[in-house]
Amino acid sequence: MHVRIKKVEIQDKLSKIQNIVEKKSIMPVLNHFLMDITANSGYILATDLETAVKQPLKVEIIEPGKACIPAKKFYEIVRELDEDIEISLQEKWLKIQSGRSNFRLAVMDSSEFPVWPQIGDASRINFSRDLVLTAIDKTIYASGEADARYFLNGLLFHLKSPDEFHVVGTDGHRLAHFQAKIEGVNLTDEKKVILSKKALTELRKFLSDVEAVSIFIGKTHVMFELDGINFLTRMIEGNYPDYESVIPRTNEKVAIVDKNLLIASLKRVSVLSRERQNAVRTEWTEDLLVLSSSDPELGEARDELAVEYQSDAIAVGFNAKYLIDSLEKISSDKAKIYMKEPERAVYITENQEKDNFIYESVVMPLRL
Repeated sequence: MHVRIKKVEIQDKLSKIQNIVEKKSIMPVLNHFLMDITANSGYILATDLETAVKQPLKVEIIEPGKACIPAKKFYEIVRELDEDIEISLQEKWLKIQSGRSNFRLAVMDSSEFPVWPQIGDASRINFSRDLVLTAIDKTIYASGEADARYFLNGLLFHLKSPDEFHVVGTDGHRLAHFQAKIEGVNLTDEKKVILSKKALTELRKFLSDVEAVSIFIGKTHVMFELDGINFLTRMIEGNYPDYESVIPRTNEKVAIVDKNLLIASLKRVSVLSRERQNAVRTEWTEDLLVLSSSDPELGEARDELAVEYQSDAIAVGFNAKYLIDSLEKISSDKAKIYMKEPERAVYITENQEKDNFIYESVVMPLRL
């Protein structure tokens, strides 16, 4: 293998795979990426066995070949170089030359690299980039981090016939739901897949540079095709909760609040809340919201906020972070908060419906 490549080309590709490459794997080859150069084209491939990404590479090909290259060290070298790069493979060493700088980096045999998973028979659905990016952005915050119920550590992609697209995230304490129509698609079968939070976090890096997205849904894997880039990830097995049944859209106590003012007030008051639960008490009376927090060892905080509220008085405790996360994803300046009883789930949505999608969330209150 012998190629010449622009620094900006390889640096951009390498930056996007750093979190996919396993850094502490018991399989040394997973610390590497595969560079595969044929007579006419080239690509790089990285995987952690759950997610794999293949990116085309623009290179001047002098001699075809392939090698497993240490991802972190090669990226660090490339980042420090000032000029374009010439790379050649000499037995088990990769020679890297740029201007007057020369490096020799130990590599592994390409035959040790995992085989690209075969997705098999798959359903293909085309999406706009903005739709997928918005769906992930508005829901991923609510998914679990390291929940024993492993299916909660991801997002549910739910495709309902004939043209509904739902994405849901929940950790059992809160839930975020995104819904939109898929234009130009007539789904004949309902499909539900759960994809990991880590994989979707990495996918967002690639979505920012493309216009359209094709999603291929197989039996065990889902592949996103992004302008020549293939991003493949394994589905999480499990039965996702029935999200529709837990969204309390009929709560009768309704408040309309300025999203940014409420977020700012929650941040102020939560400074003196108990760190573990970040607890804040909210007292809703006619056109007024009083927020308060206390900690026996630190002190107390109180703040008032004008709101649109005409129902009976109610006091509800919240984890301030959960409420802030939910409000931050509201697109309009004002949010609607629907409450029922102090210990019943609270429903939050846009004050004005969007033409192209619905975002709504549920936050479980804290016992006061």
